[in-house]
Amino acid sequence: MLAALGGFVDELRSSGLPVSVGEHLDAAQALAHVPLDDRGAVRAALAATLVKHEAHRSTFATVFDVWFSLGRADVGLLAGSGSGEDAAGGGTGDPDGSEDLAGLLDAALASGDPALLAAVARLAVDRHAGLGRDRRLGAGSYERYQTLRGLDLDAALARLSGALSLGAGPEGSGGGGADPLAVRLAADELAERGARLRVEIDAEIHRRLVAERGAAAVAGALRRPLLADMDLMHASREELAQLRRCLAPLGRALAARLARRRRHRRRGRLDVRATVRHSLGSGGVPVEPRFRRPHLAKPEIWVVADVSGSVAAFARFTLALVHALSNQFSAVRSFAFVDGVDEVTPFFAGAVDLDTALRRVAVEADVVAGEGHSDYGAALEAFWVRYGQEVGPRATVVVLGDARANYHPSRPWVLAELARRAGHVHWLNPEPRAYWGSGDSVMGDYAPHCEGVHECRNLRQLGRFVEALA
Repeated sequence: MLAALGGFVDELRSSGLPVSVGEHLDAAQALAHVPLDDRGAVRAALAATLVKHEAHRSTFATVFDVWFSLGRADVGLLAGSGSGEDAAGGGTGDPDGSEDLAGLLDAALASGDPALLAAVARLAVDRHAGLGRDRRLGAGSYERYQTLRGLDLDAALARLSGALSLGAGPEGSGGGGADPLAVRLAADELAERGARLRVEIDAEIHRRLVAERGAAAVAGALRRPLLADMDLMHASREELAQLRRCLAPLGRALAARLARRRRHRRRGRLDVRATVRHSLGSGGVPVEPRFRRPHLAKPEIWVVADVSGSVAAFARFTLALVHALSNQFSAVRSFAFVDGVDEVTPFFAGAVDLDTALRRVAVEADVVAGEGHSDYGAALEAFWVRYGQEVGPRATVVVLGDARANYHPSRPWVLAELARRAGHVHWLNPEPRAYWGSGDSVMGDYAPHCEGVHECRNLRQLGRFVEALA
């Protein structure tokens, strides 16, 4: 078990979870106090000792399900060889057993029996997944697609949902058809059973892949970056929704950290002359050191964000985070552009919900002045003409974008003028640094006029930059 735990901890570290040696030892100690044949108890003990953040829980669950998948108790109903007669009624005149499987599926969804759902998952994987073929190692997504397509789970759910209106609901759900609330509750219960069956199918596929290829290979194929390290430019819709939920906790954590840092810095540096003068009253002994009180000026932030195409998600996250930390800055002004520019600061005014403000930026901001494709040169020049005279030495200008100008003139003189008037100019680029300067990228034209040019592809990098900025 200790060897399995060591491999499990190594895989967690490879997936990005920070697991220390002490926590590894704590996990080993915890396993001495739980029954090792109780998978739920083992999972709870390891989670309690190894998971320190809610955002890490899904990664831990994925690695645990793969690494300890072979420890699952076999479901006795369908012991899983996959052959027609042994697996499900081969003498029924149904050569591939599809009718028997369909009936078993309906029974499992109607009853919600966990053992029966697991049995259906085993049989469906046997029949339809195509495991054991000489294919490139993957994470089981193709096998899952094959299984769900052969099982036709959506059709079964639709068929049973239709029966609810006729008074035949899932067993024990109370869906009599007459009461709309009862029918709705029965439909929700049916959908939840379908979701549980999908989970069982995933678990069964992973178990068989582990048996065939080893836990390390399957865990490596399933490995995904932590949410904080998710590439904003390539995140799926579901991942973007999860990232949006992380913004508020990230903003609160950063605000607390910045406020604490400011409190610690208020003491200032030691004032030697004042300390010596004050020590004359104590015979020259510096009983009370004196410090120079620092002037903790909060920066004034101007955020100029490209909101076109694929960089729009990155711009929305940055705008949301900066405004969530607005109390750490003396002022925050925000501007959005495509080939025109518009100030969007009023959309964030007051205690407005950030999602509402971002939707208003997308719908109401007047950011298109021509063809509607990114034109950094034209947008920056328009920004300089309309707002450039308001930029002062207390301002820190932060430009957000990939600097892909669609082969339009870059007009780097605008950034040079902004750098001359502003206290600081930074550029955040969501593309990998290796891509800068390739194709229509004009990053090389702008970089010499910026105090800092930063690759900023995920929430972790974004948080570090905002923390350093404040």
